[in-house]
Amino acid sequence: MFKAVLDTNILVSALLSPAGAPARVFDHVLNGDVILCFDSKIILEYREVLARPKFNFDPGRIEVVLDFILKTGISIVPKPLSSYDFIDKDDQVFFEVAISTQGYLITGNLKHFPQSSNVVTAAEFLQLIKVQ
Repeated sequence: MFKAVLDTNILVSALLSPAGAPARVFDHVLNGDVILCFDSKIILEYREVLARPKFNFDPGRIEVVLDFILKTGISIVPKPLSSYDFIDKDDQVFFEVAISTQGYLITGNLKHFPQSSNVVTAAEFLQLIKVQ
């Protein structure tokens, strides 16, 4: 069983493009192969970003996705990591949750996060799943 944190851009991409690598990662979440880890700040960011008019997501669909994550995922209060410097402070919590749960942070923006074997792209994560 894999634990992972989805950067918001991966969740948005999964919902926008059902054939891409982010969607295949989310399929593993739906199938129970991957358990999503989160904290309240991550859920708030998901909710805010998914509701943006430019994405035109159905509000009911947003609630179904978030309810699924809340019911099947692992909610934690991450250990603060002050030794890292983040370009965007909102990204820090994603890294903290991944490190605190010993899971992977799946992102489309590797440069936003410290170099770590825990921080991977969707394609890299899919390769990790195949290997193990």
